[in-house]
Amino acid sequence: MHESTLILTLTGSLAAALVLGYVTERLGLSPIVGYLLAGFIVGPYTPGFVADRAVANEFADIGIILLMFGVGLHFHVKDLLAVRRVAITGALTQSAVATLLGGFAGRALGWPWISSLVFGLALSVASTVMLTRVLADNQGLQTPTGRIAIGWLVVEDIFTVIVLVLLPAMFPAAPGEAVSLGKVAALTIAKLAVLAGLAFVVGAQLIPRILNGIAATHSRELFTLAVLVVALGIAVGSALTFGVSLALGVFLAGMIVGQSEFSLRAASDALPMRDAFAVLFFVSVGMLFDPKALMSSPQLLLATLAIVLVGKPTAAFLIVTFLDYGSKIAIGVAVALAQIGEFSLILATVGNQLNILSGSASNMIVAASMVSLTLNPMLYRAIGWLHEALARSPRLARILNRKSQDLNMDESIAASVYRAVVVGYGPIGQTVARLLRDGHIEPIIIETNLETTRRVRSEGHQIVYGDATRPAVLEAAGIHNAVALVISGPTSEQSAEIIRIARSVNPTVRVLARSYYLRETAIMREAGADEVFSGEGEVAFAMTENILRMLGATPEQMDRARERVHEEVFQMSGKNTAFP
Repeated sequence: MHESTLILTLTGSLAAALVLGYVTERLGLSPIVGYLLAGFIVGPYTPGFVADRAVANEFADIGIILLMFGVGLHFHVKDLLAVRRVAITGALTQSAVATLLGGFAGRALGWPWISSLVFGLALSVASTVMLTRVLADNQGLQTPTGRIAIGWLVVEDIFTVIVLVLLPAMFPAAPGEAVSLGKVAALTIAKLAVLAGLAFVVGAQLIPRILNGIAATHSRELFTLAVLVVALGIAVGSALTFGVSLALGVFLAGMIVGQSEFSLRAASDALPMRDAFAVLFFVSVGMLFDPKALMSSPQLLLATLAIVLVGKPTAAFLIVTFLDYGSKIAIGVAVALAQIGEFSLILATVGNQLNILSGSASNMIVAASMVSLTLNPMLYRAIGWLHEALARSPRLARILNRKSQDLNMDESIAASVYRAVVVGYGPIGQTVARLLRDGHIEPIIIETNLETTRRVRSEGHQIVYGDATRPAVLEAAGIHNAVALVISGPTSEQSAEIIRIARSVNPTVRVLARSYYLRETAIMREAGADEVFSGEGEVAFAMTENILRMLGATPEQMDRARERVHEEVFQMSGKNTAFP
């Protein structure tokens, strides 16, 4: 019975998530909204199929662990340090404001202070997934607004991780356990300090060696397994030895791997199941959603939405302008952070498990997440209009921009440098990269060979270690603003997949691909390649030119012969394949 329930729950949940995720994606919304709606559809508050929530929660726990590993993996200290002044001050101040607003709202309804403050904390944390997506969709990741918003969110994430660690220690789920909050907090912080020290001193030396040995086997399956074992091993070891949560241990594991040369490959190759389990986490949270409870407490719903959509962005706007970054950046940061997502839902789940949050509080958090994630992309596209509206009041605009810092200098310099992505660094890739540099185009190389990656990096060139068929790898290489993509190494099927991904991110990029055989050129052209160069075609041209030159042919005869060979090559390939 349990086995059939598990399969039914898994199949029903994923199927509903697939359908609704696709619908929301096509509507231009975050698929997270679809996953939450899927949970509502298969949950107990709608007729028809009802998934087993206990089973869904077991999958959701794995989803939380893998989400936390991903957060640690993408945490970069340098990104935070670059905007530390505004990010640290802004994130902590805004979190405090949102927490207090949520706390007062909870107290107004008669909730205990601890429940009210945890509710406020859940409303203070924006969604990493949504923030990154909105910025990427609007080419804002590398802008001052994007850098500040991401640094801001990193601080929020770290603060939330600390809260997630402290809550179970300070408020155990078992009733009747008396604890000294100060003593528990001090002991937990001391454990965290020792754990972090051991993780970064021992782990930073040991983990890269383990992954290096596994990578040398060139087995993707073994590398995937190694990263998961490292992540879960540190998480379980931390929990058993130091009594901290699995989430913290796996976050530290992600940070350690993220600081090594294997970070991108681990993110793109080693966690193919992360998204599936993360989907199940969102589905399990959506199962909590009870629309009747919303109708019974409309004032709490309005207060919750007001905090997320008005209170938080207003606080962010005032903080950024007060720190003299200007109203345009302030509007962008404020709107980007006017939503809540995965961390808020994790906090709600943990608060529910510890009997801190009531069902109605969790319900409001889920509802606010759905609404804010739905509205955020539309609000971000209105930033220009908001800035123009503000500019209609010159006096107010002067006050808000009296000391605004010029953060666009590095952007203009970066924009003046042409970049091309070169996939594969064999003989062809090396030659192309050298010629690009001679032509003042900066090549960014993607390579799966670790030794080659280290050698090229030691020579001072930009190179990304990873598989170019993974979107994260192409994005890390800067495909979104590259002028050209040169594919010289992969198979035709891999090349076609790379071309499709590149076109979806940067439709204007010029794609030049190499095929080993003429019959493969059609695949790449259908995928979107501008030019395909075949080894067979090049050999035919070279032989023809050599023979004609030996026979003393005139330039006109050479041109006619080239055209003839060109036509025959087209007929052999069956497509209009281009050759130089």
